Amino acid sequence: MTLAIILILGYLLGSIPSGLIVGKIGYGKDIREHGSGNLGGTNAFRTLGVKAGLIVTIADILKGTAAASLPFWFHSDLHPLLAGIIAVIGHMFPVFAGFKGGKAVATSAGILLYYVPLLFLTLLAVFFIILYITKMVSLSSMLSGVYTFIYSLFTMDLILIIIAAVLTIFVVYRHRANIKRILNKTEPKVTFFSRKAQ
Repeated sequence: MTLAIILILGYLLGSIPSGLIVGKIGYGKDIREHGSGNLGGTNAFRTLGVKAGLIVTIADILKGTAAASLPFWFHSDLHPLLAGIIAVIGHMFPVFAGFKGGKAVATSAGILLYYVPLLFLTLLAVFFIILYITKMVSLSSMLSGVYTFIYSLFTMDLILIIIAAVLTIFVVYRHRANIKRILNKTEPKVTFFSRKAQ
């Protein structure tokens, strides 16, 4: 019974559509109708601005962290990463938003924040270094996923290795349209690092 409650709560936590909530309540916009149509932080940045993008990204990260912590609060033997990955599935296929959600990046990072804080911190550094070099959020996200998997190999933690591999596959698969644009050299680039940025 406890296991079922944790899994249901994890999925519902992941299903909270942060981008939709922030867009509608704070800006009167449904971000699914703007930009890429995605509910994640990147589209929130592009369609609503930096403040909204940060709020959505942090909220999506904390969904993963909260879900991974559920076994602790319920005194369950369920591995935190298994509870967390259910939230990632909820984020990608949210029951509260027609099962069309984000690309799994922030919520996946939130799981790691709970289970391996050092990996989370180095992951952030890797993400921003790649973003600074390439100016592409999608490529930074995918390469950060690859970094996560490589890092996990050195931990000798089998569950972490498996979950890191699954999360990386999720992230890459959810970015398949971006991969095509990267190959065609049509992928949008961020302008945070440009003096011309608005």
